[in-house]
Amino acid sequence: MALVVFACAYFLYGRWLVRTWGIDPAAKTPAVAFEDGQDFSPASRFTVFSHQFSSITGAGPVTGPIIAAMFGWAPALLWILVGGVFFGAVQDFAALYASVKNKGKSMGMLIETYVGKTGRRMFLLFCWLFTLLVIAAFADIIANTFNGFLKDGTQNVPGAQAATISMLYIFVAMGFGVYISKCKPSGVRKFLIAVVLVIAMFAVGMQYPLFFDAQAWRYVVFAYCFIASILPMWLLMEPRDYLSAFLLLGMVAGGVVGVVVAAPTINMPAFVGFTVDGKSLFPILFITIACGAVSGFHSLVSSGTSSKAIASESDMLPVGYGAMLVECMLGVVALVIACAAASNGALPAGTPFQIFAGSISSFFQMFGLPAGVSACVITMCVSALGMTTIDSVARIGRMSFQELFSPSEGERVSGMQALAMNKYVSTILTLVFSYLLCLAGYMNIWPLFGAANQLLSALVLISLAVFLRTTGRKGWMLYVPMTFMFIVTMSALVLSVYGIAGKLSAGTFVFMIDGIQLILAVALMILAILVVKHCGRELFGKSEQPNLQA
Repeated sequence: MALVVFACAYFLYGRWLVRTWGIDPAAKTPAVAFEDGQDFSPASRFTVFSHQFSSITGAGPVTGPIIAAMFGWAPALLWILVGGVFFGAVQDFAALYASVKNKGKSMGMLIETYVGKTGRRMFLLFCWLFTLLVIAAFADIIANTFNGFLKDGTQNVPGAQAATISMLYIFVAMGFGVYISKCKPSGVRKFLIAVVLVIAMFAVGMQYPLFFDAQAWRYVVFAYCFIASILPMWLLMEPRDYLSAFLLLGMVAGGVVGVVVAAPTINMPAFVGFTVDGKSLFPILFITIACGAVSGFHSLVSSGTSSKAIASESDMLPVGYGAMLVECMLGVVALVIACAAASNGALPAGTPFQIFAGSISSFFQMFGLPAGVSACVITMCVSALGMTTIDSVARIGRMSFQELFSPSEGERVSGMQALAMNKYVSTILTLVFSYLLCLAGYMNIWPLFGAANQLLSALVLISLAVFLRTTGRKGWMLYVPMTFMFIVTMSALVLSVYGIAGKLSAGTFVFMIDGIQLILAVALMILAILVVKHCGRELFGKSEQPNLQA
């Protein structure tokens, strides 16, 4: 059913959006017009799709639906279908569309164009703070995935093997990027070489696992983030995402085929209740299932990196709208797997990734893949979900920090501004603050990350509505999503602040964990309200900006 819904959404609703907003396949895109070998680098449709899909498909589409299954499979499935089609995919496509139509500008710079300077700075500060949360959370997830030792001291072979393969991915991707740049291979040749490289990396990685503890891998991950943030897109991120896409798409395809062939019995009720274990369906469901339905982070990828690689406007629909629907399909697979693994209406013990990995691994074994190889493949897929996200976020965080201090048109650059805009300085500051947050641990960061992520979606949607209105395009299809997401996420943040305040009164408050979360939560809420105020004035009041065309 989900496949039919998503296919219809793409060919009907997606194409309707294209006709409504208008694209020009013959237009010169920012990637072509401003190609600089660094951030602007035109690429093939599948290469950009690979980058978009690999970057946005993090831990969310797996963890979110599995956790949300505690309310029953029906609410979770409905939100993935409705949210994915009418909220998430529309947001991702609209952000990509707006950026491509505006010289590849990021969301922050778009807000300056259509809302004003103050709105831009507040939004960019919000984005930068948000990227700190993402980097911190995913760095901790990746480090623990690569951890070569279990809690009892025994070796974690699949994790160590995945670590080796991931390190190989970095260096092989750079060589692959140089080859593509210099030799300009055909699509078929590039595909065949990529398949051979992936198989070779798995063969070497499984033979030579790297056994280091989680802390060592945290250092490695942050070093990788620094490199990925400053190197040209064509040299590392684009080829790495291209290679990773085969792995991730294979995982999605394997999951879909496995579910169809195995036809597992759903052991969870359709609906458990509006309150489960003290958690309310509203707003918890809608912030728990984030990347699987709608995620503000996706818009940063669409406008921050993907828009600078689009070679033709006709590529925007499959990259922006299509990639999100594929991710939604992964969310559906994760939900089915979790509910099938349930017993007596209760989810099995273990983390969402453990539940997901165990079931997908059994599917692969059903197709004849040995258990050891299957475990390595799934662990590598999990790490790829994180690695392909964290490198994009590090780059976006660096760019957000630079844009936060960049002067508006006609303004002079001061010495401090020039220092803050330096890509090395901005990258280091972004990663240092992210590392400090990472010390709090993934589980302490994730709740705040989820709420901030969805709040970012609300801010992006209202900003895009302003863009559409100002340029004379229809934007009414964004009004319900932006209003709903703002109400949901502000409610979640208020509950988060209330919970932290409860710890303070109970004497269990820890500043380095709860204090930092409290400061960030309050700061994000204030910034969000101010951004909405400025955007709302442009959207529903008399615009202070001149009528613009894009």
